[in-house]
Amino acid sequence: MYEAFWRSVGERAATVIPGWQAMSYFSDAGALCWFLEPAFEREARRLHRLVGNAAVDGYHFVVGNGATQLFQAAMYALSYDAAAAGDKPVPVVSPAPYYSSYPPQTDLQLSGHFRWAGGDATAFTAGAGDEYIELVCSPNNPDGAVRETSSSGNSKPIHDLVYYWPQYTPITERAAHDIMLFTLSKITGHAGTRLGWALVKDREVARKMVYFVDRSSIGVSKDSQLRAANILAVVSDAYYDELRGVPRLFDFARRRMAERWQALRAAVAASGAFSLQEVASGYCNFTNQIVTACPAFAWLRCEKDDVEDCAAFLAGHKIVARGGEQFGGDARCVRVNMLDRDQVFDMLVQRIAAIN
Repeated sequence: MYEAFWRSVGERAATVIPGWQAMSYFSDAGALCWFLEPAFEREARRLHRLVGNAAVDGYHFVVGNGATQLFQAAMYALSYDAAAAGDKPVPVVSPAPYYSSYPPQTDLQLSGHFRWAGGDATAFTAGAGDEYIELVCSPNNPDGAVRETSSSGNSKPIHDLVYYWPQYTPITERAAHDIMLFTLSKITGHAGTRLGWALVKDREVARKMVYFVDRSSIGVSKDSQLRAANILAVVSDAYYDELRGVPRLFDFARRRMAERWQALRAAVAASGAFSLQEVASGYCNFTNQIVTACPAFAWLRCEKDDVEDCAAFLAGHKIVARGGEQFGGDARCVRVNMLDRDQVFDMLVQRIAAIN
């Protein structure tokens, strides 16, 4: 979906990197995150200040190869002390439906530090005094729900805020959690750049996260960081500058998302075979108006009595969607991508409307 926007921006978003530039492993050998490009950190912090979705003052900045690597780095950091003491692996939980990659990412390395312990953080019971890691994705992937941590004092939360941007949800507060994860792909569409960042309150936790990224990939691509710095600068400049006719990313994306959700709801109503999740509305501090959430994914439920597997049912109608059981949820639900190119999305809407 974002490709059309960047085509309209043109050469202003292009990045030229001379052959001699950024050749070293190091960006700043004396810094906590020594492979972090200062220009990228500066532009990411600037964008957070513009949007108002996350506190940045007093936070340590850790860059990673997407939010995926930072998620693993955060789990490593939060479970380090327990592992050093010889305790059993720290349980990792998240309420269902949860992001389908959480379980395999948690257990991929068969770490002795942490392990996936199931998809219901609200029902999870740790031993007396035992800590556990809670993954809080808000707005949630796959259903767009706004989530908070559980009430347990033993929870060590990681806040996955990759969708907390104004094209997807009202910006109701400046988040100030201990660990907050973000990624370029969900803001600008540049998934192939493979770049994410974490805002971390505690310096020792940030240091352990840096160590994990260092040991697993010896830092992060300088080319990706330099391109991302320029991309984010283009996004912010459009709101700070008063030049007319300059494309504004959040305006473009918000408009497209609203149009797509309207079209999908009309198709679902025309079909009568499905239902969609409820979405919240609220006052957005960025747009200064009441807005309705437009999640990146639709959580589509099949209401036909004779259908138990919605993904298989849709496949029979030439629609590819990820089944709800992959998210720890109901197989009668599927996750539908709202961010594809216009031609693909229009085809999706037409095919859903034709099902009865």
